[in-house]
Amino acid sequence: MSERLHTVPTPEGEYFESSRFAGLSFLLGLVAVIALVLCAVGAVVNPHQFSYSWLFAFAFFFTLCAGCFFWTIVHHATDAEWSVVVRRQLENIAALLTVLALLFVPILLLRHHLYAWMDIPPGAEAALDTKRAYLNWHFFFMRAVVFLGFFLLAALALRRLSVRQDKDGNPRFTIGMRKVSFISLPVFALCLTFGAFDWLMSLNYRWFSTMFGVYIFAGAAGSSMSLLVLVITALRQAGYLKGVVTVEHYHIMGKWMLAFCVFWAYIGFGQYMLIWYANIPEETQYFITRNTESWWALTMLLVIGRFFIAFPILLMRSIKKHPHQLCIVAGWILCMQMLDIYLVVLPSLHGTGFHPSIWDLLSLIAIGATLGFVYLRLVPRTSLFPVRDPRLIESLQTVN
Repeated sequence: MSERLHTVPTPEGEYFESSRFAGLSFLLGLVAVIALVLCAVGAVVNPHQFSYSWLFAFAFFFTLCAGCFFWTIVHHATDAEWSVVVRRQLENIAALLTVLALLFVPILLLRHHLYAWMDIPPGAEAALDTKRAYLNWHFFFMRAVVFLGFFLLAALALRRLSVRQDKDGNPRFTIGMRKVSFISLPVFALCLTFGAFDWLMSLNYRWFSTMFGVYIFAGAAGSSMSLLVLVITALRQAGYLKGVVTVEHYHIMGKWMLAFCVFWAYIGFGQYMLIWYANIPEETQYFITRNTESWWALTMLLVIGRFFIAFPILLMRSIKKHPHQLCIVAGWILCMQMLDIYLVVLPSLHGTGFHPSIWDLLSLIAIGATLGFVYLRLVPRTSLFPVRDPRLIESLQTVN
C-alpha cells in the first residue's frame, strides 16, 4: 500500500498554458476546416454513403462525451472523493456535447438517406404502421432537440457551478451540483436509451431490442473512462497534474475500465443469447447480417478484442497501476468502441459485407479534429482540477 500524500494545491490552482500548444491547436483547426469542407463535398457527391459515415463518426464521439457526462453526475450523486482531481477533465469533455449538438445537423439534413421509415407512406407496410405513433419525423425531431438539449444544458450547468466554486470554495455549489446530478441520472438514462433507439436502432425499423440502450451505455461508460486515462496521461506528460494525480487514481480508473469491460460483455451476450434462443425473424435479422460474409470477421474481432483480450490484461493489478501500460489498454478499448459503433451503423448500408469508404475516415477526422480544437480552447480557461472542492484533500490522499 502506497503512502498517503499530503500535498496541498496552491490557491490559484494549475493552469494549462495555451501558448505552449498553439501549434497543435492551429494544426487541429486547419485539419478540422479541411476535413469539414471535404465532408460537405461528400454530402453532395455521395450523400447516401456519407450520411452513414457521418452518423458512425457522430455516434462514436457522442458516446465518449456522453460517457464523461455520466461519470461527472455519478461523481456528484455518490459524493465520490477519488475522482475530484480528474473531474475537471470529465467536465471539459462533457462540455463538447455543445459542439456535437451542432454536428448533429447533417444527420437531420440527410435523414432520408438514413431512415427508410421516413419515406414509406402510411398503409404501405403494416409492421411500420404499428410504430407510426413513435416513428414519425416531427416527433423524431422534437425528441432530438430534447435529448441534445438536456445533455448540453446539464453538462454546461455542472461545469459552470464547478468553476464558480474555484473562486471561493462555497460548499453550496457542491450541494447544487449534487441536486443537478440526482435529477440528471434518470433523465440521462432515458435520453441515452431513446437516443440510441432513434438514431441507431431505427436504421432498421423492423428490428428491435429492449437491451439496445443499455448496450450502448455500457460501451460509452467503458470507453469514456479509457479516454479519461489518455487525457490525464497526456496532461501529465506535458508537465501538469504531477503532484495531483497519482498511481492510486490510475488504479481506480483501471478498475472502472475492467468493470465496464465485463458489463459490456454481459449485456452484449445477454442480448445475443435471448434473441438467438427466441429465434424470431424480426429480431434475428440484425445478427444474421453481422454474422455473415466479411462482417463476421469484424464481429469476432470485436468480441475477442473488447473482452477476451482486454479482460485478462485489466485483471492484473500491475497494469492498472502503470500509467503507460494502462494507456495502451485504454487506446485499444477506444479502437474497439469505434469498431462497435461501426458494426452498429454500417451493416445497415452494406448488408452484403464490409465495404470501407473514404468518407468513414474523413468523418472521423472532421469531428475528432473539431472536438480536439475546441477542447484545447476550453482547457486553459479554468484550473486543471477543482482547486477549492471540499473533498480535494481526501482525493489527493486517495489510497486503494
